[in-house]
Amino acid sequence: MNLTSHILGRAAQSRFADDIRAVMSEAAGFAAWVHADMHDAGTSRTYYRLAVDSARQAEHSLLAAYMIGSLAAFEIDAGDPVLALELLAQARKELGERPPATARAWLFSIEALGHASARDASAALVALRQAESAVMASERAVAPPWPWVFPFDHAKLAGYRALVMVRLGRSDEAVAAFAESLSSAQPAVKQRGVLMTEIATAKAMSGDHDEAFQLVSDAFTVGTTYGSERIIQRVRRFRRTYDGPMTCSVRDFDERLRLILS
Repeated sequence: MNLTSHILGRAAQSRFADDIRAVMSEAAGFAAWVHADMHDAGTSRTYYRLAVDSARQAEHSLLAAYMIGSLAAFEIDAGDPVLALELLAQARKELGERPPATARAWLFSIEALGHASARDASAALVALRQAESAVMASERAVAPPWPWVFPFDHAKLAGYRALVMVRLGRSDEAVAAFAESLSSAQPAVKQRGVLMTEIATAKAMSGDHDEAFQLVSDAFTVGTTYGSERIIQRVRRFRRTYDGPMTCSVRDFDERLRLILS
């Protein structure tokens, strides 16, 4: 961020200024992600706002929509789906009347997650169907539009569907969607840690308590090994909301939490 700010200060009136502002937007978006991983919500929001402002100053509507959508996903994770849905409406305004199919698929997927987090099952399922249609349309594109680096395909949509089903309490559908999502590509280590907490929730709902706590224990290992406060907080939230039987797995996990976090 310091480097791009310095360069922009020297080239603000040049023909490269908008390109530099776009770079600043991406740098701010990544800084927001890093602070979210540190569970520093206030700083993360500050960087997301800077990412959006920089993209708008660069007159790059697609990048602005991407950053607003990223902020919406952050707010869902932070427990404010109502604000997230408002942000998604802003993102669509940024995109205009003919947005790329990849952008539509991604935004509809986040919208589905927002509605599911707000316990609106009907709206969540509608958004998933719209995302599915957009994914099919995006398959006809040669390459995803920047700032998307990889195609938003059926496997990625399955990942969002799994998260939606967890929040709607549909454990069997969630487990099946997770299996579909993970069959084609393995996520990065920290993202895998996040997903393990979600799969653990689905397993606990279906009565597989020992497997759920094995998964959440593995997620805890990832969180502590990589210093991801985001994962650690998700693990603790899983334990707080668990209301199943006190098995040996649960007691062992509680002892591990006590030893490491006390």
